[in-house]
Amino acid sequence: MAEEKPCAVDVTLRVIGGRWKVLILQDLFTGTRRFSEIHRAVHGITQKMLAQQLREMERHGIVNRLVYAEVPPKVEYSLTPLGKSLWPVLMAMHKWGLEQLAATGNPAPSPRESGPQAADLPGH
Repeated sequence: MAEEKPCAVDVTLRVIGGRWKVLILQDLFTGTRRFSEIHRAVHGITQKMLAQQLREMERHGIVNRLVYAEVPPKVEYSLTPLGKSLWPVLMAMHKWGLEQLAATGNPAPSPRESGPQAADLPGH
């Protein structure tokens, strides 16, 4: 029996799917963050869930975790080049969401609620 090739959409969903990963990415697109900064920015996520999501994203190679040899330990999270390559994917999701809101007669969210803007990404 021939082995099935993985579906590219399935691969993408395994890396960024779920309730929290896109929101974490949205925050990290604005720059390097400490755990507590991400926790404050992603409303409703528990510390345990944030730690789990960051570990998964690190395993997938889209988030970098840098630990400083200090007491107490300082840990910073940033996007890897692979993580930064997700920008067009998030922007496409953002655009589709705005179009869906307009099509259903819902008001557009405020700029902070509506997600990342092109100007938020370093180098844009």
